[in-house]
Amino acid sequence: MRKFGMLKALISLLCVILLAALITGCARKSVTTEAGKPRIALIMKSLANEFFKTMEDGAKAHQKRHASEYELIANGIKDERDVARQIDLVEQMSAQRVNAIVIAPADSKAMVSVCKKALDAGIVVVNIDNKFDSSALAEKKVKIPFVGPDNRKGARLAAEVLVKKLKPGDPVAIVEGAPNAYNAIQRKLGFEDAMKAGGMKIVTSQTAYWETDKANQVASGIITEHPDVKGILCANDNMALGAVAAVKAAGKSGKILIVGFDNISAVQELIKNGAILSTIDQHADKLAIYGIEYALDILRTKKSPADRETPVDLITAETLR
Repeated sequence: MRKFGMLKALISLLCVILLAALITGCARKSVTTEAGKPRIALIMKSLANEFFKTMEDGAKAHQKRHASEYELIANGIKDERDVARQIDLVEQMSAQRVNAIVIAPADSKAMVSVCKKALDAGIVVVNIDNKFDSSALAEKKVKIPFVGPDNRKGARLAAEVLVKKLKPGDPVAIVEGAPNAYNAIQRKLGFEDAMKAGGMKIVTSQTAYWETDKANQVASGIITEHPDVKGILCANDNMALGAVAAVKAAGKSGKILIVGFDNISAVQELIKNGAILSTIDQHADKLAIYGIEYALDILRTKKSPADRETPVDLITAETLR
């Protein structure tokens, strides 16, 4: 009888343990709202950058039109280099058990680990704008679909406009984005592709970390060190604005041609008057929408995700007429 009692107690204990594990496992899964709609978290880089503000506005407008289909939580960081804050945002959204996270990572490598944790918790993760580093994904043995443009192709398109304005051997400079960002690396490569094909001489390539003020300082230094420079290729429009200010301060407006990337509204008048030669529209207002729609599709179909390329369009004074 005593043995039977001990066995009964042991079975009861095992049942309790299994029940607790089941409850814990269920709690880790993403949940929908009371209305049954999935919750999508959009996590962007700096909302001080017009590009990401436009992205946020586009996403909110889309959710408003599709309010019966999903709920949206939109977040961004103040400084594009504040990786720690973006990691916090992913962890917060995971703790809230959203159904999907659509993220434009501030760092192509550093953000992989926290996004893997979200995946492990049953949350769909879609990468937009800045692609995760393939080696970092492979190291963590994780696949996260990228929905976004071919940055190298776009940068080359913008730079080819500059090539047509110069002659072989002319000196040019590149102002890079953050060196830990995949899109910055790809845009630099695209600029280099066009300059090599056109026979231009790249005299220097320096980072300004996507920032206008930093780009102003970098461009001013380039103009001082290379007074004969004919063109400055900037990896985003914020930095192009800084380069324009530097060129103007040096009294070289019209003598140094500037290329940007993003097609923010602040550069369009400058393109019309020739202060900026060209930029690339990667459709910030639609980029998050592409990611959100893909996340919803994955939630519905449970299909294995694959990358999807989104459009890039060349913007010049002629296209803005």
